[in-house]
Amino acid sequence: MKKVFKYALLCAAAVISTMTFTACSSDDDDKNNDKTPSANVQAIQALSKQYVENVVYPTYTNLANATETLYDQLDAAKGKFRAGTLTQSDINTICSTFLSARAYWEASEAFLYGPATTFGIDPHIDTWPLDLDALAVELNNANKVAMLDNGDDGIAYAAAKLGQELLGFHGIEFIIFRNGQNRTLASLQANESDDAFKAINAQVTGEQELVYATAVAGDLRDRCFQLEVAWRGESAVKSHQDRVEELELETQITSNYYGYNMLNATQAGSTFQTWQEVLVTIFDSGCSNIAAEVANTKMGTAYTGEDANYIESPYSHKSFTDFYDNIMSIKNSLYGGVNLSAPNSASAMSFMQSANPTLAAAMSSALEGALSALKACQVGSAFVEDPTAAKVKVAMDAINALDDQLQAGATWAATVR
Repeated sequence: MKKVFKYALLCAAAVISTMTFTACSSDDDDKNNDKTPSANVQAIQALSKQYVENVVYPTYTNLANATETLYDQLDAAKGKFRAGTLTQSDINTICSTFLSARAYWEASEAFLYGPATTFGIDPHIDTWPLDLDALAVELNNANKVAMLDNGDDGIAYAAAKLGQELLGFHGIEFIIFRNGQNRTLASLQANESDDAFKAINAQVTGEQELVYATAVAGDLRDRCFQLEVAWRGESAVKSHQDRVEELELETQITSNYYGYNMLNATQAGSTFQTWQEVLVTIFDSGCSNIAAEVANTKMGTAYTGEDANYIESPYSHKSFTDFYDNIMSIKNSLYGGVNLSAPNSASAMSFMQSANPTLAAAMSSALEGALSALKACQVGSAFVEDPTAAKVKVAMDAINALDDQLQAGATWAATVR
């Protein structure tokens, strides 16, 4: 349903744009030689630049930096564990870094279109539920653990052999969090006691768990580097560019980085034929898609009983935080900056306030309503503890109301001239 709506809007925008241009050309060819864009199109150009350079770029750079730190800390923890010098403070620091990286990732989900989807990065680093039965088998195999415990070769082995149900954030989350708390040093010093491991009588040590977490964190880091470079190109951190090039990871769509494509709509080589298409993409493929996913899949799957185990971040108990950050990614996209208290003057929201104030007011109200409902969800039981709580339905309804406004925004964006 989403894809059909999106492409219908984009086709309509392209057709109307072509018809408008043809009609003007027949009236006055000389007048249109300079192809001066209308005031509204200039506003879309400005808000697109603000969005790409002040929302997408910094979010992905922060994510890349945080996952790089997470890998370094886990790699050091593995060595300290072997030396008998690992402390609870070390584990707590790793958990804090993980949550920071996780927040940057969740705050990027309003722009999952593009590289995150095209190159399969989203499912590679953020698939859940974690397959604990498979993980128990993998870590109970000394030869496979040895393959993981081999620096860059171990990272490559994880990326190629583990499968997305054992990769990314949630595999690491299982190792460093339990029951909503940071993993204790004493727990790591004992053999793994999860039921999936007990079922096969697996004798898996904390050292083996840290070997796995380190290799997976290395792969997570590399894929976040890929995201950063695929959007930013040569403005990405140089060492991140070098690592992506070393791994020969894909970073270009139609020979261009994605940020370039979006900032150069209508130009030769760009995947965007009109500036209206850019604005529709921000509203529909970006903001609306994640709103619908949070309400109807991330929350709705467990709430309805379709799959009671479909719980994001069950070990850290941060599901509601994830959902809140997802909606913040929408706010950031609309406001043209990260964690702004008011929209930037060159933002989608400011443009709407000028060009369609009724829609802007309705969307702002729905946005704050969704955030407020999710903030309320963070009080009391965690999502994993009670996914059918009344507060979950309140939040789902509020997010769906926001999605309705985002869809209205996409419809409007396709008609802007």
